Amino acid sequence: MSISRKAANRRGAMAEAMAAFWLRLLGYRIAARRYAANGGEIDIVARRGRTVAFIEVKYRAEAADAAEAITETKRRRINGAARAWIAAHPDDASRDCRFDAILMRPWRLPMILRDAWRE
Repeated sequence: MSISRKAANRRGAMAEAMAAFWLRLLGYRIAARRYAANGGEIDIVARRGRTVAFIEVKYRAEAADAAEAITETKRRRINGAARAWIAAHPDDASRDCRFDAILMRPWRLPMILRDAWRE
């Protein structure tokens, strides 16, 4: 069964809001949400200690399906947006950077995949 594009966008926005809340509980500071540049979009940019994390949030019924939804093309676009973020925020250039994924599932705690891929 297919859901409408509008409903999918609402679900995605809610998943991102829940992921940001979860990250705050874990001690992250949210620097940006839905940062778009260079043809890509980063769902959440967060800092914790000496690390800046570029985070992709995916909501699916199963974690494996959510992980598979982060395709190579999607990763390349996120990498491009991350390069633009670093260029626009030179203080973050001296931080450790990593790409994380947060997999959201119904009625489950978020699953955080730290360093989910490398540029």
